[in-house]
Amino acid sequence: MEHKKYLQQSIQLAVENIQTEGGPFGAIVVDQYGNIVGVGQNKVTSSNDPTAHAEVQAIRKACQNLDTFQLTNCVLYTSCEPCPMCLGAIYWARLEEVYYAADQKLAAAGGFDDQFIYEEINKSHRERTIPFYALDLPDKNRPFETWASQEEKVEY
Repeated sequence: MEHKKYLQQSIQLAVENIQTEGGPFGAIVVDQYGNIVGVGQNKVTSSNDPTAHAEVQAIRKACQNLDTFQLTNCVLYTSCEPCPMCLGAIYWARLEEVYYAADQKLAAAGGFDDQFIYEEINKSHRERTIPFYALDLPDKNRPFETWASQEEKVEY
C-alpha cells in the first residue's frame, strides 16, 4: 500500500473541508486491493451531528459501498489521530490498520482537545462531568435474553 499517498489525500480532504465550513479532519478507507471505498470529512457543525467525524463518515460510506458492517482487510487513513468515539467505531468496524498524520497534541493545540473524554472514561459513573445512573429494572436483561434465544441472527 502507498501509505503516504493515502495519508496525504486525507490531509487534503481536511484542508478542503475547512473551505466548505467543515472541521479540519479528513479520512479515507482503502480496501486490500488499494481501492478507496470510503471517504469522510468532518461535518459536525454543518450537519448538526456530533457523531459526523471524518473517520465515522468514511467508515459509514465504506460499509455502504462494500455492503457489510465489518471492514476486515481495510485500512483507515486519517488526517488526525482518532478521538475516543472514532476509536470505538474503528474497533467495531474491525479495520485492519490505521494510519494518522497529526497526533492528539497537535489537535489540542488547534482547539480540538479530547483529553477530557479519556479522563472521564476512567472515572466512576457518578464522578463524571455528565453523571451516569443505572436503574435496576426487572426487564433489564430481556433484550439480551431475546437475542440469545434467536436461532437466526447475525453475530458481530
